[in-house]
Amino acid sequence: MTETQDLDGFSDKMSAQPPADIDRERCALIVVDMVNAYLDPAGEMPVSDAGPVIDATRALVDATRAAGGKVVWVRPGHTEGADGLFRIRIPHAIGEGHGAQIHPDLAPDEAEKLIKKRRYSSFFGTDLDMYLREHDIRSVIVCGVALNICVRSTVHDAFFNGYDVFVVEEACKATGEREHESTLYDIATHFGQVLSLEDAVSRLA
Repeated sequence: MTETQDLDGFSDKMSAQPPADIDRERCALIVVDMVNAYLDPAGEMPVSDAGPVIDATRALVDATRAAGGKVVWVRPGHTEGADGLFRIRIPHAIGEGHGAQIHPDLAPDEAEKLIKKRRYSSFFGTDLDMYLREHDIRSVIVCGVALNICVRSTVHDAFFNGYDVFVVEEACKATGEREHESTLYDIATHFGQVLSLEDAVSRLA
């Protein structure tokens, strides 16, 4: 979504309150499901052309670390094929197998928080909200795959829990171009701010 994009008559009723900026001293980056199941071409449910989103995510992780922010890594925590999520999706990323592991081009630090989730949202059934509040986090930056499913669900819950939410466009990948644009539009008009990678890195610098 671009700043010049026309808004529909419902979504153009935006608050006159100036948008929040990233609070560098109270920010966390939530990296959602950057795992082999979705990013490896041989994975169970691979997205297409994952290279650019991996590169953008790595740049965003580096910028967040340099700013002193928290980096939270989120990955699937499915334990068996009977997991309730698999009522709709094929079983994937189960246990500690290859599919559930963070992609090798991304390297979580041992001191950084790792969360395993069994539903789309990184908040549902996890201690993510508790962790963020314990570290006095105000600004939440979200990236990962798939933008229109797990990233979007995480954005919704972050907004509902009172955080200022920022999504970095190049560091997200949806299941298709239509879904990518539609999801960014909805986030920008209802749940948070959509930033370019350059803008996000500049704000963190």
